Amino acid sequence: MRLSNVLLLALLGVLATASPLFAQQASSGIPTSLGPGVGAGIGMGLAIVGIGIGIGLVGHAALSGIARQPEQAGAIQGVMYVLAGLVEGAGIIALVLCLLLPLIV
Repeated sequence: MRLSNVLLLALLGVLATASPLFAQQASSGIPTSLGPGVGAGIGMGLAIVGIGIGIGLVGHAALSGIARQPEQAGAIQGVMYVLAGLVEGAGIIALVLCLLLPLIV
């Protein structure tokens, strides 16, 4: 099974169980602050998976380009570092927002 299909099934599973999982009931002993913490954990996990996939794609494209044109290795490597930094920066912003979510809500 392709990775995208597995990720899609996992996302659909989380969305299907989100309503009963995060529903607040007065009679249950579940604290009301559980929802943001669980949401932040899921968000951090998805952000890390996204960072890994993004940097993997950047590295794959750079290695493919260097294999096709070895004389352009320096230029391709420089662009690869810039793109990997952008992917990593976006991922770090997502992680920081996920860590701040329980404090805000």
